[in-house]
Amino acid sequence: MNDFSPSCSCARLVTAGLLLVLFSGCATFRSYDSEMTKTINFAAAGDVDGAIKQLERNNRNAHKDLLYYLELGELQRLNRRYEESEKAWLEADGHVLAWEKAALVNPENLLGSVTSAVLNDKTLPYEGHDYEKVMLTTRLALDRLARGDFDMARIDIKRTHEREAVIAELRRKEQQKTEEEARKRGVKSSFKELNGYPVQTIDSPEINALKNSYESAFSHYLAGFVYEALGEPSLAAAGYRHAIELQPNRPQLEDALAQLDARVAGRADGYTDVLFVIESGTVPARQSRQFNLPFPYQGRLLIVPVSFPVIAPTQPPFMPEQLQISGEAPVSISTTVITSLDLMARKALQEEMPGTVLRGMIRSSTKAVAQYQAGKNDQSGLVGLAMALGSVVTESADERGWRALPSQIAIARARIPSGEHTITLQTPEGVRSTQVNLAGHYAVVGLRLLRQTLFVQAAQGAGLADGQHSSKSQAEPTMSTGGRSETLEQQPQPRESSK
Repeated sequence: MNDFSPSCSCARLVTAGLLLVLFSGCATFRSYDSEMTKTINFAAAGDVDGAIKQLERNNRNAHKDLLYYLELGELQRLNRRYEESEKAWLEADGHVLAWEKAALVNPENLLGSVTSAVLNDKTLPYEGHDYEKVMLTTRLALDRLARGDFDMARIDIKRTHEREAVIAELRRKEQQKTEEEARKRGVKSSFKELNGYPVQTIDSPEINALKNSYESAFSHYLAGFVYEALGEPSLAAAGYRHAIELQPNRPQLEDALAQLDARVAGRADGYTDVLFVIESGTVPARQSRQFNLPFPYQGRLLIVPVSFPVIAPTQPPFMPEQLQISGEAPVSISTTVITSLDLMARKALQEEMPGTVLRGMIRSSTKAVAQYQAGKNDQSGLVGLAMALGSVVTESADERGWRALPSQIAIARARIPSGEHTITLQTPEGVRSTQVNLAGHYAVVGLRLLRQTLFVQAAQGAGLADGQHSSKSQAEPTMSTGGRSETLEQQPQPRESSK
């Protein structure tokens, strides 16, 4: 028997675990894909409160996990409840900070899960995919900007850079350990070795062009914009430059860097430099798909079912190519997609699959031996039958993921006269528009298209005068969806501070 073969004692443990799960019931059988599809359907119909109620129905336990707070924060943001959104995301951030601390202090504890023989990956605590950890601080920064707080947004952005560094180091160690374990056990942990796995869904030129699954051009462009607004052009240049490295050949990104000095020197009262953040769709779902793996044991070939996550092919959601801005001097500005969270989610799965495949092989071989031993020692065959049924029932891949995140993020930027403007975009379902009243030197306006519904986050500029922070900015947006107009609540004024 080689190192990959499990011991009989391990098989007995799995037997006991299978029986316990079968008769007790637990989150092992939870379908996160099904749950969040219902939740997102409510939000896409414009019923965000209904979506939140659905989320609560799916999370009745008193102890809420990381994923609950990630989803709740995004839904609250859609409803422009920024304080509630921040509160939820800070709870989520507490979970990620604990993960960061463990990664820095004792990474071996986290790396131990690489070879854990568990009933399925759903039984492991959810730590978040790498792109979710980084997008959390980016979304927090957008919440701060929607309340006019550029100072706190700057702190979130700095933490984004630090988080990326922690992830990079831990993933390097994880890859090394996975490769070592696979060599020791004499197996291949590549998903390309799985007969029937839809390789093209996570292995394509577009996915492979990404540097990794967690650094996004949008996060770094937003960093550049915030640093520029706060009078820190050298840090702004670094943010824009990194965005260009992550998404080359994007003229809007190159212009942001090339024209930085001219913009800073040419600030004029009466104009607002507006960053439009246009988001569409939701990230693709992970779905559990079962594969039959052969396992040789004591001269017999055992066939065991093993489930792995897959991401089905999707069509990119609609993204408007232009925004129309009305006012004394109407203009049209082009949008540019600079981050695809769809591709980042697929890249994350590609990066995670070696460890997932290795755990699946350890799990499947353990179950196979447990089933063989049970059938060998039980004349009635009932225990072996129960083991076979238990293996099938409990074998399910982990479908968890932050589903309320947008699929694509585009930007558009223009320096326009301060004051009231109507922003209009054409969609397959008709015209969507919002009114904003802008003041200050810099502002962020968020537009989220979720099927036929437009959600608006009209951020306030941190007015900048002679390199100092100012509180000259306000926004009172309205939005229209399907011909119905609704006035949004007045946003709080940004606080006065000094650098």
